[in-house]
Amino acid sequence: MPTLRTSVLPPYAAYLRVYEPLAAFQEPERSYWQTYAAERSGPGGIDPATALEEGRSRLADLIAVPPMAVPERESREAFVHQADGVTYLCPWRTRLRSWLALEELPQLLPPPLLDAVVPPVVRAQAEADWDRWRVQNPDGRPWILTSTWNVPMRWFLLFGAEEREYAPAGPADPPGPGEPVQEPGGSGSGSASASGVAASDVAGEQSGGVRRMTAPVLRYRTPMAQARRRLARGYRVLRESLDDGPMVSGVEEVGRWLEEFHPRSLVELDYGGLVHAIPAAGLAEDRSAEEVAEGIAALREGDPVRAGRSYRSMTERWRRVQELQYAN
Repeated sequence: MPTLRTSVLPPYAAYLRVYEPLAAFQEPERSYWQTYAAERSGPGGIDPATALEEGRSRLADLIAVPPMAVPERESREAFVHQADGVTYLCPWRTRLRSWLALEELPQLLPPPLLDAVVPPVVRAQAEADWDRWRVQNPDGRPWILTSTWNVPMRWFLLFGAEEREYAPAGPADPPGPGEPVQEPGGSGSGSASASGVAASDVAGEQSGGVRRMTAPVLRYRTPMAQARRRLARGYRVLRESLDDGPMVSGVEEVGRWLEEFHPRSLVELDYGGLVHAIPAAGLAEDRSAEEVAEGIAALREGDPVRAGRSYRSMTERWRRVQELQYAN
């Protein structure tokens, strides 16, 4: 039988990304990103960086002895997107995002497991570095927000149903005569590219006659101005209809984050590795952004029954996905 060599599967996480135009970056960073983007566009260029590559590098750090909770240097990689003659970039900022994730870890893991995964001495060093960095970079912020095993409902407020992009899994190239194809979701599954250019090949490498597969892709992308308008409208409705709580404060937090970026940026919601936790039929039928918009419209019209129905439909479906993290 053919042997399929596989790389690391992507984390079951979704991503909210901001792609800023080159004009948003100050020198000398702008010149660096301009060269970086030019090298990754056009025939014969360097392959665009992918989310799976970032995941591989972080996993290598975490399984080292002792583990490296936070990279020693900030990443110089970014996702690149070209649209209407404009180059947009979404810097990884892996070091910054690692610090932010480390802050959340004590709420996610019991102390014994936390100490086993990231020993106290490693956490203490990372926290000291984080404190120094914040003093030197008071305006620092990530271009990417991450959510594991779930897509926060507030993220869907930014997008319209017409902006949904779905591409099912399939062979990277048409199979030749007699060539077996690794099925999507099998041991060769990997991650869709988040470069904003096209879906990437799944991590399974071509070996022994087995052809690579493309991972399914489900994402939304919208101009920043549109995202801010939708969020502001939704926030007003929620404030008028609900008591202060996690949902209202969460929407407010996303709004403050978006205000940090260039007004001509693009905002992208990528289901990322979650596409491997949701059956193909579920991905094809997913209309989460549309359901959230329906719920907001029902609240605006004073129809709490219809709003509750939309909310329950959303939470039930995403709870089934979240519960998979406890599966053996």
